[in-house]
Amino acid sequence: MMGPETTMTPRTTGKYWKPSFLVYMLLVLCFLLIFIFFGILLSKDMKLSSEVRKLQETSKDLFPCGSRSWEWEYFDGRCYYFSVEKATWHMARSQCQAKNSDLVVIHHDAEQNFLQYQARNMLFWIGLHDLKEEGYWTWVDATDYRTGFMKWNRGEPNDSQGKEDCAMISETGRWNDMPCTSSAMYVCEKPLPS
Repeated sequence: MMGPETTMTPRTTGKYWKPSFLVYMLLVLCFLLIFIFFGILLSKDMKLSSEVRKLQETSKDLFPCGSRSWEWEYFDGRCYYFSVEKATWHMARSQCQAKNSDLVVIHHDAEQNFLQYQARNMLFWIGLHDLKEEGYWTWVDATDYRTGFMKWNRGEPNDSQGKEDCAMISETGRWNDMPCTSSAMYVCEKPLPS
């Protein structure tokens, strides 16, 4: 039996963990968790970047004239703006230039058909005039008029009353010369954005 003077001391079978070792283990665990967390974030960021690139490529297909240019129509490698407001020929050209473009220059039947369809029997200024010399028609981009495409209405250009120096797409879809001070809608043209 034990006497009152004998005290029992607990026996331990394992080793004691030193407090500093426990702190180091917790720090290692924290660093490991942070490393895993940033790895997951980086992986998601890379996936998101890939998705954004794919979306940008898709948007070029959906909006070849630029995603912020929804009012521009795409046709055959060019972008066209059909105004909804009327202006004189000079004001129309200024409005086009303010949009980093110019009045449309028509090169072939396919482009003419596209413009005629979009015009829907309404009057639209085009980039053709004989302002510098009567009867000497000039495109705004200096394309050769004499050897180029032409689609005048029968009997046009006729310079009625000596005042018709600017060309437009008429209600028939063919061209007509009109006084440049007349009001009509207009078509701007620009190349695809790079």
